[in-house]
Amino acid sequence: MLLDKYLPFFEARERHEILVRAEPARAYAAIRALDLERSFLVRALFGIRTLPERIRSRQRIPPREPRPFLETALSIGWRILEEAPREEIVVGAVTQPWTASPRFQGMPAEAFCAFAEPGYAKIAWNFAVRPADSGRARVSTETRVVTTDPVSRRRFRGYWLAFGPFIRLIRIVALRRLRRDLARERLGV
Repeated sequence: MLLDKYLPFFEARERHEILVRAEPARAYAAIRALDLERSFLVRALFGIRTLPERIRSRQRIPPREPRPFLETALSIGWRILEEAPREEIVVGAVTQPWTASPRFQGMPAEAFCAFAEPGYAKIAWNFAVRPADSGRARVSTETRVVTTDPVSRRRFRGYWLAFGPFIRLIRIVALRRLRRDLARERLGV
């Protein structure tokens, strides 16, 4: 997997997989179009995560236009590290997720791999599609994290303990939403 190039060693890992009734190319296109905020649960989790910043700035969340999750991630600082069209996309950023208002700093692939400044976590995640039997595809998503020093490692562990279950839930919801989207498309709904 391409993800192995960017974080071959990691301190935290979350991986999920699902089988969908779609050709791999169609499943990959659906990943790139996936709008996670159509899910009430995901909207609620993102709303809770951004609550400290919104309270501090006294901002309301304006109604949003539907847009793909990938586009949203890129707009807040994540960066595509590499893509094998119709097979896998790897996205990464350097951040301090344990802070109240984390900022995601995307960077070119080589800089991401070399980044070692203390005080951060390097996070990379992917979506990958592999052919399965008779018109089906196996879709997976994996998130990997490595910290840059012992203090960050300790802070990240506390963060992961508190927020890891919700991150897992978002990944599960994403794959189920993908399956539903592909089923609706197949049925012409």
